[in-house]
Amino acid sequence: MDRGEKKYIWQRPDWPRWHYDSQKLSPLLSQVHHAQGLLQGRMRNIGFGLSEESTLTMLTSEVLKTSEIEGELLDPETVRSSVARRLGMESAAIAPQDRRVDGVVNMVLDATQNFKKELTSDRIFGWHEGLFPAGYSDDVEIRVGNWRDDMKGAMQVISGPMGRELVHFEAPPAQLIPKEMTNFLHWFNQEQGVDPLVKAGLAHLWFVTIHPFEDGNGRIGRAVCDMALARSEHSAQRFYSLSAQIRKERKSYYNMLERTQRDSLEVTHWLEWFLGILLRALQGAEDSLNEVLTKARFWQEWAGTTLNPRQSTMINKLLDGFSGNLTSNKWAIINKCSPDTALRDITDLIIKGLLIKAPAGGRSTHYQLKPLD
Repeated sequence: MDRGEKKYIWQRPDWPRWHYDSQKLSPLLSQVHHAQGLLQGRMRNIGFGLSEESTLTMLTSEVLKTSEIEGELLDPETVRSSVARRLGMESAAIAPQDRRVDGVVNMVLDATQNFKKELTSDRIFGWHEGLFPAGYSDDVEIRVGNWRDDMKGAMQVISGPMGRELVHFEAPPAQLIPKEMTNFLHWFNQEQGVDPLVKAGLAHLWFVTIHPFEDGNGRIGRAVCDMALARSEHSAQRFYSLSAQIRKERKSYYNMLERTQRDSLEVTHWLEWFLGILLRALQGAEDSLNEVLTKARFWQEWAGTTLNPRQSTMINKLLDGFSGNLTSNKWAIINKCSPDTALRDITDLIIKGLLIKAPAGGRSTHYQLKPLD
């Protein structure tokens, strides 16, 4: 790229002096702050146990979806167990540990649970090391826990087949990163009189524009954004997942990033988009909260019923939205038990009244939770 050509915002002489229309953002900001207040108020009224369960659910979603945005699929049960361990909820940690999963979980929880602590380069390096515990990304060795060096060429975001690549973005050269990140971290850790929600949107845009690492920039950028949002709420509890909403609108997310990074430092359009997706994430949290409440009500009704670990696991999977129909064969595969053991587990739950046999029989025989009265 011709360095004389001002193709990206980081090349502009006024970089990184952001400009935006506060008056234009005001109505949307009011809506988002109101939605934050409503959700926090509702969570305060449901009690500690359900609030803790909701935080576990939302943090699990955040970890899963921030990875999905980058095309990486993690095992939901392993993620949930890793989050539960970090929150001290050992009874909910049933899956074995996975270093790769633990790295993402530790980053997300450090950002949200320790939001009052200063954000430093060493802290971000620790997040990066956790994302790539083996020092590789897609079988390619990368500089872990350190800024990129561009030894393999300029850092570009590209798509398309080899020989016909489309360059969506080129990041600042490696020699600029230490200074760029020093400026960014100073801004992030200082009070500027900026609305904290605006600051969260700017923080994500600024971080991914610098693109300081060889890989992991999107996930770390969203963790930085989550940290800013936790600061805006003065709360370590997470009752919604911004990454889950971004995953739903992934194409729009990447299009808006590319458009903004090729535009001027007047970023009202980016902030409108960011506040809009944040509002939809907050509103969507109502559905997740209803699921948590339904699950809690179910377990309250059956609190005195003795279940073995396999039964508890499968009941939770059904409450969380089991994919497809639950058959005895699926039960055996998931629990790594014999078909006879699976059938005994299921029959026992039917006798106790937790499960019922679905109307379809024969080869289509499957089971479902008995509806609550």
